[in-house]
Amino acid sequence: MGFLDRGVEIKSPEQVDVMRRAGLVVGETLEVLRGAVRPGITTAELDTIAEDSIRSRGATPSFLGYQGFPASICASVNDEVVHGIPGSRELALGDVVSLDCGAIVDGWHGDAAITVTVGPVPPEVAELVRVTEEAMWRGIAAARPGGRVTDISHAVESHVRSQGDYGILEDYTGHGIGSQMHLAPDVPNVGRPGRGPRLVEGLALAVEPMVTLGGKHTDLLDDDWTVVTRDGSWAAHSEHTFTLTATGTWVLTALDGGEAALTALGVPFGGR
Repeated sequence: MGFLDRGVEIKSPEQVDVMRRAGLVVGETLEVLRGAVRPGITTAELDTIAEDSIRSRGATPSFLGYQGFPASICASVNDEVVHGIPGSRELALGDVVSLDCGAIVDGWHGDAAITVTVGPVPPEVAELVRVTEEAMWRGIAAARPGGRVTDISHAVESHVRSQGDYGILEDYTGHGIGSQMHLAPDVPNVGRPGRGPRLVEGLALAVEPMVTLGGKHTDLLDDDWTVVTRDGSWAAHSEHTFTLTATGTWVLTALDGGEAALTALGVPFGGR
């Protein structure tokens, strides 16, 4: 493991392989959660399902106890953008819920999030979820060896702006990841390209657009965790952890390593 550009952590191929194991735990757990989402289920029940899934795969939840966070996932419903604490809230038909999950294997982290609709939702909500996920993939696809972190930011923002009048959170960003869940550098979802640390083989980043149907401004609830839109507009959140390898881009939390999405975007797949 080495360091570059003010503390940015660079992983060896062997360390990336362990991160892939953690990423698969996250990806598999999120698919279990996707299948469990239904009207009437509580976010606490989803949290129990997630913790059981993570531990049954020989991993440890990244979130549980992190800076005092009391659960294994974040479950953020409707106007809650991120960091929602699971509890007694029952999901209702027409809701959307962001499910953010992290896992640790042998000291190395994976982190990803999906936004799931609870049955049919209005077309503008379904479109919001689609745009947010697509923006994440466009951001990942913009990462090239020798480029800069804000190349990702610019790609995320450009895609969202091209799709409609959405709000993009600026106060919350993606991040470096590896031996800790949150490392340098921040990965903003807006910005000009060509800035920030250089993108190199072995750098691992979590890219996570947070997009709203209204404005970009948010408030923090009294629980000191849950972030909500100030205008009450609904939000979506999508996240994957990826790295650059000698042969291309490898999405460590995607079950197929990101091969299908990257290939569709013309990006060399770097998984092994």
